[in-house]
Amino acid sequence: MSEDTIELHPTPQLIDAVSKLYKALGDPTRLKILTALTESELNVSTISEKIGLEQSAVSHQLKVLRTNHLVASRKEGKTVYYFLDDHHVMEILAQTFKHVEHSRQQLD
Repeated sequence: MSEDTIELHPTPQLIDAVSKLYKALGDPTRLKILTALTESELNVSTISEKIGLEQSAVSHQLKVLRTNHLVASRKEGKTVYYFLDDHHVMEILAQTFKHVEHSRQQLD
């Protein structure tokens, strides 16, 4: 095993939870929302403008992301701001995009 290899022994419950997480990440709209939130916390209106979707559609996707602990929110007056739940979300996104770019380069 190389130094870069991590030995994993996940429980069936952990495998199920990871599967649900990747299912939540497996939607282009949700990935666009998460990518927008890597820059700063945003409200639904701003997210909607950035990714070109109706606010109701964005709100629905944010609910899925919140359920999967990928985003969190805070309220300021009547405005709700969304942000990445923790630094792991940024790491997951960064590593996933790097992996896909690396795989695509190998195909070229």
